[in-house]
Amino acid sequence: MNRDETIIKNFKQKSFLKIMDFSKEELTQLIDLSIMMKKAKKENIPHKLLKDKNIALIFEKPSTRTRAAFSVAGRDLGANIDYFGKEELHIGEKESIEDTAIVLGRMYDAIEFRGHRHQDVEALSASAKVPVWNGLTDEWHPTQMIADFMTITEVFGSLEDKTLSYIGDGRNNIARDLLITGSILGVNVNIISPEKLFPDDDIIQMAQQYATLSGSKINISSDIDKTIVNSDVIYTDVWFSMGESKDLIDERIQLLKPFQVNQQLLEKTKNPNTIVLHCLPAFHDTNTNIGLSIHNKYDLEAMEITDQVFQTNKEMIFNQAENRLHSIKAIMAVTLGDMDTFYEQMAI
Repeated sequence: MNRDETIIKNFKQKSFLKIMDFSKEELTQLIDLSIMMKKAKKENIPHKLLKDKNIALIFEKPSTRTRAAFSVAGRDLGANIDYFGKEELHIGEKESIEDTAIVLGRMYDAIEFRGHRHQDVEALSASAKVPVWNGLTDEWHPTQMIADFMTITEVFGSLEDKTLSYIGDGRNNIARDLLITGSILGVNVNIISPEKLFPDDDIIQMAQQYATLSGSKINISSDIDKTIVNSDVIYTDVWFSMGESKDLIDERIQLLKPFQVNQQLLEKTKNPNTIVLHCLPAFHDTNTNIGLSIHNKYDLEAMEITDQVFQTNKEMIFNQAENRLHSIKAIMAVTLGDMDTFYEQMAI
């Protein structure tokens, strides 16, 4: 790992709200630090960098992986963790997000927020006067991005000359964040989706600007056969979110059925070393209530990824999920911790 002390110090007391707030060099340092955090965990190297720090986790939207990752990462770092669900805070109902931020900012050293509107996490950061970490909003999922590109780096050794193809709904937060993050880091990114689900023009233009600077290429297409060739990474995500209308779900399934990640699609990459990633949860079988209901209504055994492809690639996908822990730990540590001590322990 190439340690850059100046870059590391730039993270101190800084919120982590969206990928565009950071440079290629800063993101690369975070990815490298995430890999080091994983090594420290596996080798039982002490890293209580946040001893006696108090962290608040705010979850307007529930999550298994994000909550587990922040909770375990905080405890591994020696911090005290408090969880607040939607029913406990009533943000926007009994108390404004600004007032909530001020109160929590006086009691906690940092705040994680997972919710709907990105403007809420921005408002929280503006008023709290302590670092705020974005655990997900409808627009962006930055902590997922660090885990994803950490996983790719682990597999290939670097991100240089790599091509990632996202297949599915090109408008969702994962697709737009992959497009932006890849273009900043110099990774070629294809968004392969129905034209009706292409990313918004402003997102494409932003990604193109970053790609021009980094030397990467971006491509938005509905042509699977032509676009997917030589992809190093195939990435997919769920076709719809819970709570969306029945009509919207019907439309989305009809649009996206041809974009299912199956064995025939993978063979079109013509790359035997292609890996498959999924941020989870995945509807790859009928062993969930939702999966079974979709099967009964649409006669689909799976949605965005077949069980065959999922099972073949599950070690990679679950490693990607585990990397949420290590990457979130890196973000928390570099924001609040004494990194000189950590690097000394790791002999860097």
